[in-house]
Amino acid sequence: MAGKFELYKDKSGEFRFRLKAGNGEVIATSSESYSSKAAALNGIESIQKNAPEAKIDDQTD
Repeated sequence: MAGKFELYKDKSGEFRFRLKAGNGEVIATSSESYSSKAAALNGIESIQKNAPEAKIDDQTD
């Protein structure tokens, strides 16, 4: 099963999203809340568009 984005409202009624792996484990969450559903969907779209092949920048050394 492929991963999926889940769009939901938090306790304050703001929109947030999380990305779940195919096994159902949460692997990423929105770091901010959005006042509108459209804005949250734009956040998801931005991740899909800008990071499909993101590289790792290891800054631990």
